[in-house]
Amino acid sequence: MTVDDIVVRVLDAAARDDRAALVQLLHPYPHWTGAGRTIRGRDNVFARRADGPPPGPPASSELRDGQIYRWTDR
Repeated sequence: MTVDDIVVRVLDAAARDDRAALVQLLHPYPHWTGAGRTIRGRDNVFARRADGPPPGPPASSELRDGQIYRWTDR
């Protein structure tokens, strides 16, 4: 599975607020960068994104062990 396939799945799971799917798709220690700030750790990403809209397609992303490890918002 390619990074693009995983990104599509992340976007779909986030739009459906499917945390169980996101746990499977995001590395336990992802680096999520948006608005000039990088958040590390899956739980921190969930907490930060809880009050906001679902993410849009990233400017860049990277896989590690078949999961999203780096995500940079546009």
